[in-house]
Amino acid sequence: MAITEATERRLMLAVGLAIGAVGGAAYALLVRRSLAEGVVTGALYGLGLAALGGDRLSTPGAGLVWGLGYAFLLWLAWPAGLMAIREGHGSELCTVDSARAHFPDLVAYVLCFGLPLGVGLGGASTLRPTTGVAPFSLWRALLVGGSAGLIGGWLFGRAMESVDFLPVVAGVINGESELVSVLLHAVFALGIGAGFGLLFQRDVRGFGSNLGWGVAYGMLWWFLGPLTILPAWSGEALDWSSENGSLYFGSFVGHVIYGLVIGLTYAVIDRAWVWFFTESDPINREPEGLGSRYLNAVRFGALAGLVGGLATVALVPASGLAPKLAMVLGSDSAALGLALHIVSSAALGAGFGVLFQYESPDAAASVAWGLVYGLIAWFAGPLTLVPVIGSGHPTWSTAQAAANLPALVLHLAYGAVTALTYQLLERRHVARLLVDPRVAAREARRQRPLGTPAPALWLFALGLGVALPVLLP
Repeated sequence: MAITEATERRLMLAVGLAIGAVGGAAYALLVRRSLAEGVVTGALYGLGLAALGGDRLSTPGAGLVWGLGYAFLLWLAWPAGLMAIREGHGSELCTVDSARAHFPDLVAYVLCFGLPLGVGLGGASTLRPTTGVAPFSLWRALLVGGSAGLIGGWLFGRAMESVDFLPVVAGVINGESELVSVLLHAVFALGIGAGFGLLFQRDVRGFGSNLGWGVAYGMLWWFLGPLTILPAWSGEALDWSSENGSLYFGSFVGHVIYGLVIGLTYAVIDRAWVWFFTESDPINREPEGLGSRYLNAVRFGALAGLVGGLATVALVPASGLAPKLAMVLGSDSAALGLALHIVSSAALGAGFGVLFQYESPDAAASVAWGLVYGLIAWFAGPLTLVPVIGSGHPTWSTAQAAANLPALVLHLAYGAVTALTYQLLERRHVARLLVDPRVAAREARRQRPLGTPAPALWLFALGLGVALPVLLP
């Protein structure tokens, strides 16, 4: 006998209440708050997400992203905001110092509320009867996710060698050899990648959005791994202060890069799996050839990136980016740096087209995805590739992040302009194809941001990615 919609809603509220209360108790113990206050607060948080999330918490992966965005928003509203008034420091409301003082609450909110509530409510929602949903494949999740994790882990490990982080991993089991470090790191990478597959198999829409899920997943593992699991396993007291977080900022950037590699690699391998097993027959072929689709994506993306690069030319001198780009070619010419900015803008735009084609239904969603892409480009470019080309290793310190904050503003502006321009070109192209009923049916089948956790990703990834370089001293 199928349960009614009202019964299902009451069940979700009960799950949210129970998980929130347990998470609130853990939060109170970890950050030394009143146990009763923590339980009541957590129960209210759980009821809130269960009531507001509704059908959006459709899978464990979607629930996780919504939970992370929800936890970050709650932290902004209460510990980083109104709690200052409650503590009698109204003049410190929403200041950097006040937010730094409550950085332990941010870690606790992510781990005690966002993670368990999101995964728990998303997992509970999979129990409801559904129609038209592809069946979940455990082997596909483990094999594809594990492969993506190993690839991302290899790249992450190479980067972490430059900051001497692998010996810290080996210290989990009191090992000191390089072989132990590498093997243990591979095991962790395999497990984390498989976890991504288990959570997000049903949320793969396109390369770009999956890259976004990976970034959020990587950020979560920074809170879980270096800040929590590693010190706890080693018998050390947990230190969630902003000062300790600053010491691990390099690891945060590494986890962002690791997450985007996992997300993108998983999407590519998973798409190949689906194409090979389910979409290779003539009935399911797309009316627009694969080659034509991606050539159009590259063409539109390069043009949009060129527009974005030209639109942000005025920001280049203030950002200090031109000399760094010129140094890549062994020059100090500002004109050469400016020319490289234009060329790289077109190349980045082509990448945006390939990754984010058909992801945005309107201008607002396009700008949001563009901001995420700009943030990722800042982590991957000025903080990683540019110093790697110049000195052979990335620069992942809070001091360098602070020095590159003007470049962050430039990348965010570039991403927004590029994405908006691309969306205009793409929608014009699709409008010409809609005369084909197969294209119209395909467009109707696509789940846009309102049916996915994209808005929560925009809040969590953008908010945390911009806030941490400012918050961590």
